[in-house]
Amino acid sequence: MRRVELLLPAGNLEKLKYAVRYGADAVYLGVVDFSLRAMRKGEIITLENLKHAIDLAHRLGAKAYMTLNIFAFNSDIKHLEECMDIIKDANPDAILVSDFGILRLLKKCMPDVDIHISTQTNILNYECVKFWQDMGAKRVVLARELSIPEIAEIKKQVPDMEIECFVHGSQCVSFSGRCLLSDYFTDGERKANHGNCSQPCRWSYKLVESTRPGQYYEINQDERGSHILSPKDLCLVKHLKEMIDAGVDSFKVEGRTKSLYYVSAVAKAYRNAIDEIIANHDADMEKYFIELKKVGNRGYTTGFALGENPSDSYSYDISKGLAGADFLFEFRGKKKYSDINFESISSDNIFFVKIKNKVLLNDEVEIITPKEQFVTKVIEILDEKGNQLEVANTNADVYLKLSSEPEDYEVALARTIGVKEHVS
Repeated sequence: MRRVELLLPAGNLEKLKYAVRYGADAVYLGVVDFSLRAMRKGEIITLENLKHAIDLAHRLGAKAYMTLNIFAFNSDIKHLEECMDIIKDANPDAILVSDFGILRLLKKCMPDVDIHISTQTNILNYECVKFWQDMGAKRVVLARELSIPEIAEIKKQVPDMEIECFVHGSQCVSFSGRCLLSDYFTDGERKANHGNCSQPCRWSYKLVESTRPGQYYEINQDERGSHILSPKDLCLVKHLKEMIDAGVDSFKVEGRTKSLYYVSAVAKAYRNAIDEIIANHDADMEKYFIELKKVGNRGYTTGFALGENPSDSYSYDISKGLAGADFLFEFRGKKKYSDINFESISSDNIFFVKIKNKVLLNDEVEIITPKEQFVTKVIEILDEKGNQLEVANTNADVYLKLSSEPEDYEVALARTIGVKEHVS
């Protein structure tokens, strides 16, 4: 069976590294001025370090696609013209666009770069795909509103065009993400199509009748709450076989603003799922669906992939993603006794970690790495002065001794065991 690309988000340099180490064949990244996501945490990707980020992806054996997919105003075009030499020098493997003006500018300044057409262009049919092919595009990102049979028909009609489809992550309430609600509710200060959406679809609303000012009423649907616009998250891991058969070339995961744990765990699940399907086309994907419940989500839906969007595709009870497992700590390195000289350490090797959620002495935790997944026990906790602790609190930097140690500790992560029941 042919290999399909796994494409993960790279919200910052650290997430880029983890995404590739955990199985991504390619990453997509952007700078704030020209992207649909405004990153705020970690070593964010800027025009100054764009080349470094793309070079890092290449050194790790992955491709890097740059997003220039805003709908541009005159000021954006002028700024992009000023930055074109920087982008050209960074040498991305492809550039993702949705605006005709940006496309024209790229064809003039970077005529040899591969062009990928964003899902924001609402590509729903094969004639549209042929149009973008005539415009010089190598790949199209199809709208989420298509079913798998419709995707297959497009690939049949345009077999030499690469097809990219979202398979996992948050969904916008608006058609292919072209939403103006954020602009409206923030008086234009947070524009969704300039990377700064305030996500009003996730807000909780009340109803007021015009002749009864000040009297507010809950908006309920079957007593499930008032989040009337908030879609559940997409998860198509159980339908990867059908999508491969339909001719999809790249499986895309949403989430440039999601956590390091999210990027790593989702990449691991989809990498293993794809590899197992290639080895055995009839492989059962249920175990990977369970793994994906362990990352933050608003409940999962198949969206339009199986036909019409099902009635349970909206999350009426939660607006914030809830994870089925808590991210406990990130490994920062391995210290030896001679390096630390703590008399209380009972073994030569101990790990320096960043605590994300509280960890207790003798807790059992699940360790994941790109190649490993096992349960271990916290048998020793020490602070940076060597004092023994009973508890490692959130955001603390501590030393841990574990009953079983990961081999690939440089990108190892720890989480709670099992899946919490609140995730549907």
